[in-house]
Amino acid sequence: MSPRGTHHEHDRLAAADLLDAALGLASHLDLPTVLQRFVSASADLTGARYAAINVLDTQGRSTTFVHTGIDERIAAVLGRPPHAIGVLGSIPPHGTLRLDDLTKHPTFRGFPPHHPPMGSFLGAAVRVRDRVFGYLYLSEKPGGFTDEDDEAVVTLAAAAAVAIQNAQVYAESERREHWLRAGQEITTMLLSGAEEEDVLARIASSSRVVAGADTAALVLPGLGDDWVMEIVEGVGADELIGTVMPPDGRARTVLGDGIGLAVDSLDRARAMRVEAMRQFGPALYAPMQADGRGVGVLVLLRRSGSPPFAPSDLATAEAYAAQAALALVLAEARHAQDVAALLDERERIARDLHDLAIQQLFATGMQLETVRRRAARGVDPAELTGIVEDALDNVDSTVKQIRSIVHALRDPDASAPLAERLRREASLARTGLGFAPGLVITVEGRGLDSAEAHDGDAGQLDDRTGDDLADDVVAVVREGLANAARHARATAVTVRVALVVDGPAGDGGPGAAGHVVVEVEDDGSGLAPDRDRRSGTENLAARARRHGGSFSLGTPSGGRGTLLRWLVPLRA
Repeated sequence: MSPRGTHHEHDRLAAADLLDAALGLASHLDLPTVLQRFVSASADLTGARYAAINVLDTQGRSTTFVHTGIDERIAAVLGRPPHAIGVLGSIPPHGTLRLDDLTKHPTFRGFPPHHPPMGSFLGAAVRVRDRVFGYLYLSEKPGGFTDEDDEAVVTLAAAAAVAIQNAQVYAESERREHWLRAGQEITTMLLSGAEEEDVLARIASSSRVVAGADTAALVLPGLGDDWVMEIVEGVGADELIGTVMPPDGRARTVLGDGIGLAVDSLDRARAMRVEAMRQFGPALYAPMQADGRGVGVLVLLRRSGSPPFAPSDLATAEAYAAQAALALVLAEARHAQDVAALLDERERIARDLHDLAIQQLFATGMQLETVRRRAARGVDPAELTGIVEDALDNVDSTVKQIRSIVHALRDPDASAPLAERLRREASLARTGLGFAPGLVITVEGRGLDSAEAHDGDAGQLDDRTGDDLADDVVAVVREGLANAARHARATAVTVRVALVVDGPAGDGGPGAAGHVVVEVEDDGSGLAPDRDRRSGTENLAARARRHGGSFSLGTPSGGRGTLLRWLVPLRA
């Protein structure tokens, strides 16, 4: 093979190696790691002593700076990354800037203290099409850089741009997914009956974490026409909380227009009415609106010098704020509906008392008045006996009616069979848990929904427990599911309710005709070592003691999660 052919073959292999290296480096998504590999590959391929990639934001400020060849101690002394000014600012968007001695360039402004001397220089824009993400530059190659180095640097810079773009798209997708999960969490909290104050605090804390902000605040209606920073989490919370927002300020403008706003730097803003906010740089305002109604404003803040919020941050924060506002409005509407239903129920109770109990008591009073008048006239007592017996029957009937009304007040579903009430509790717990809990109801070892079940098993469950014990069984299941939703962080929860008839005396104590046992088991984080024993579980223990039973809270046999066990005897 001729020397010329050998030279072409070498160029072809070098180009192939360069392409393989570029593609391999661009396939990763961990941006700092991949950029570090790019600068190392650039130095290795060209023989340069120093290499660096500087990724810039839309304002030309460095967001990611990686380098090779400079000792980390010297890099720490040099401080912040260089800006795209001077020689670095002269790198063209296309092609390269190649210098034998960068200190001779007309835009050279000198090196900062402790910076190592550099002469030869080669720089290229890191870009995709017309979008420049930053710059790749090298320095100090013995003998100076060549045309082959130009080609290598341009290729690596293009591959680095693709890697940066991929990483940014991936990071944006991750942030969007986190925003979506945060919104779903808020909706779940509200629909499961959480306190509004807790939900508002969660909105602030979730948005601060997801957006990478130092502070999150919710501007909510105050007295009169005031709008106040009512919920604040993060840096400067003590100074910001309770701040009344100026009528013509950014928060009020965003609330009125319904359009979000991103500000690059509050500390450099000319018009700043809230002095406590001058300590921050980038800010984001997202209106919390639902059906044209302004509920509040979500404000996210970063410290001075932090990177500004990107347009994608604003878009996702606006969507999150709108979802949170809708959930709040729906919760408010549900509360109003509950109040209306309560008023309707009171009216129904009043009608029932008037039409049934009070009218019957009035009739009974008339009967007794007849007895009194006839007794005063000396009528034979035997003649009055029938009237008195009718009056007593009426009183007894009235007492039963009043008891029925009071019982319905205690639990609107109390008249439903116990098995149906337990299924309803399990269904309602789906929202709080995020999944459907398992429910197993057995009577004398036979599952109600199994092939072995007898036709009368559900009725036997109701007959043997009675109304009072059935109410407690439902309350225990409800509390157990609520505890699992609030504290366990479980992926599975199973409820077991068993009726054991004519069990061993040891199960239920003297005179027992069997027992009822309730178990709620989860695979969650288990019992906290410092848990408050005066919590809701004390109520379960009190319910067990009232029936002469027992209550325990421990760890299942598998060694993971929590097992609640509640057992009471059935009296013969």
